Amino acid sequence: MQKQTPNNAGLMAAGLTVLLCACSPQGEGGAPPMVPPSGADPGAAKAADPAATATTAGRPAPVYQEGPAGIAVGPVAGVRVEHDFQREYLASPTWKLFASPDSVGTPLVALVLEGSDRVTAGELRIGRSEDAAAVDACLELPAEATGPVAATTVDIGGVPFTHFTVSDAAMSHYVNAESYRAVRHGSCYAIDLVVAGTRPEVYDPPRTPPFTQQEAGSRLAEALKAVYWVE
Repeated sequence: MQKQTPNNAGLMAAGLTVLLCACSPQGEGGAPPMVPPSGADPGAAKAADPAATATTAGRPAPVYQEGPAGIAVGPVAGVRVEHDFQREYLASPTWKLFASPDSVGTPLVALVLEGSDRVTAGELRIGRSEDAAAVDACLELPAEATGPVAATTVDIGGVPFTHFTVSDAAMSHYVNAESYRAVRHGSCYAIDLVVAGTRPEVYDPPRTPPFTQQEAGSRLAEALKAVYWVE
């Protein structure tokens, strides 16, 4: 039987193909590596890629998790994740909406509706305070609370929250929110579904809002379903 001679050119081509596959960037359709958001609290969990492997609890990887235990938020379509409340179109960057000047707390995460601008903006905010005075006053309603019913109790991820509606307006600006408060593990947690903006007719020419106030409120209420707790 005649001994076959290896095709050296073919082997070199195959080896080069393997090398290129191993070294080249992820191909079309692949997700780029996740870049931690600037300004994120080093002690807080970083934003996670929604396409990451599911957790042991069967949930998708959270876009925010407070730590080994605490509040977490699953992926929500149509929002961007921020780790502060510093937005030019929203009143008060404090840890909870309508916090008193001496209130002490920490903004944890905000889910900002894509397209939010000065005309109409919407975001789900979560803040926390371990300050003793803030915890004692956690369930008290602010002066801006409105509605026929002062407060109700709402379950969020298995934790009962006091729920109330707040609003404020000045000149052509407004802030409306569905607010939720709870004391858990010695901390006050504040969740605010904020819709804020400026009346479009005050601009010349009048501006078109990115979405209606009703649409923003509905989308934020849907995003609230992504909030859960890690024990």
